[in-house]
Amino acid sequence: MTGPHWLFGDQLGPHFLAPRDGGPARDAPVVMIEARSVFRRRRFHRAKAHVVLSAMRHRAAELGDRVHHVRTETYREGLREAVGDDAVTVHHPTSRAALRLVRSLEQISVLPARGFLLPHGAFRAWAEGRDGGRLRHEDFYRWVRRELDLLMEDGDTPAGGRWNHDHANREPPPRGKRTLSAPRPYQPREDDIDEQVRADLDRWEREDGIRFVGRDGPRLFPATRREALAALRRFTEHRLAGFGPHEDAMLAGDPVLSHSLLSSSLNLGLLDPLEVVTAAEDAWRAGRAPLNSVEGFVRQVAGWREFVWQLYWYFGEEYRHRNALRHHAPLPDWFRELDAHAVTARCLATILAQVRDTGWTHHIPRLMVLGNYALQRGWDPRAVTDWFHRCFVDGYDWVMLPNVTGMSQYADGGLMTTKPYTSAGAYIHRMSDLCDGCAYRPGDRTGERACPYTTGYWAFARRHRALLAGNRRTSRAVQGLDRLGDLDEVLAADRRWDRQPP
Repeated sequence: MTGPHWLFGDQLGPHFLAPRDGGPARDAPVVMIEARSVFRRRRFHRAKAHVVLSAMRHRAAELGDRVHHVRTETYREGLREAVGDDAVTVHHPTSRAALRLVRSLEQISVLPARGFLLPHGAFRAWAEGRDGGRLRHEDFYRWVRRELDLLMEDGDTPAGGRWNHDHANREPPPRGKRTLSAPRPYQPREDDIDEQVRADLDRWEREDGIRFVGRDGPRLFPATRREALAALRRFTEHRLAGFGPHEDAMLAGDPVLSHSLLSSSLNLGLLDPLEVVTAAEDAWRAGRAPLNSVEGFVRQVAGWREFVWQLYWYFGEEYRHRNALRHHAPLPDWFRELDAHAVTARCLATILAQVRDTGWTHHIPRLMVLGNYALQRGWDPRAVTDWFHRCFVDGYDWVMLPNVTGMSQYADGGLMTTKPYTSAGAYIHRMSDLCDGCAYRPGDRTGERACPYTTGYWAFARRHRALLAGNRRTSRAVQGLDRLGDLDEVLAADRRWDRQPP
């Protein structure tokens, strides 16, 4: 194929231009399009807009004369300007909207997706072969490990004799310590391209009516392949060893802990997932990181990330309209605006401030602080999904639709998880220091100091009693509900959060 090849803004690594497997020719001209309409349709986090545009412009600078880099209002306009009616190739986009666009243009040939571990056909064959149609992450993860020979010994035996090391990876943070004292993550340096991106975003807000949410501080995430590889090396050589035990912990003064901060680089296409998990496995085999930490990280990338990508396409477009719990409450202004100062509950205020300031938190604050509160309050799952998509630097439609609609908000009724993920304040207290000094007490369910997560947990259990009673993993919540002698007072305490921030 010798015609131009179109690179979307999340297809920026060298593997998207490699000629193998029917890809573009080695010397094929490249088209890149910045479409302002993307930022008009959604109110994205400013830091997210910055890192995406910075990454695109850095890639265009690397490609030099080979690329036609267009800045325009829409993708269609940009394509006309770049190639006219010439035939163009593009790798399978990562969103259904982008796929509809490229398929509507007769001049475009769609090549197989890259940036993931398995083709869609392989996943479909696996999924359709499941007994009873149950699609569970643990089954998928083991299958991927076997298929790709990841952390395996003697053919079918997992390294260390067990598939799952979660038992060693769920420790609460050390009491009395404000940080884990882990080596610092890689920190990129901004350059002239970042300065120009920031000036353009300022001008769009000032003159073009494009609005953002959140703050755009110094760039925290890689915008080039070179930076992404440096971040990967920094993680595997200095931080991976300490990752596992506290991967589910939360500390107010240490939001990063030992997490990799590689999700945005993976989702921009700067890193390929196979090279990432291979680097982690190499660290274990070289004795630089323990198996529990490496397995926990491989589970995130080769397991969960790949599972979510495959489910996004397998479930179909109707999946985004699912609302099994019939939750329809709108997101309040303080949440949409990331107004952490409006919130009294220390855990929620702290995490909301992290999102406001960086566009990132790790998976447990997303699920058990932000998502948990949205679930308890009965907010519309489509609005919650859109919020996560817009407000996180690593958020894309394929990422957030299964993660939020399915796992966090249980709107699919259990297609990808076995239970709703909600908890009272006791879980947050056990896994963090976020309850220290809070105006509310995690053990209180009535009175002025009643924890909003604790009242919310019992209100959710009462509202969805029939659903929870029929699930062996949640039936104990209903049994606990029946033992509450002060349920009316609990529900009354909880109703105030429908009128004000917690």
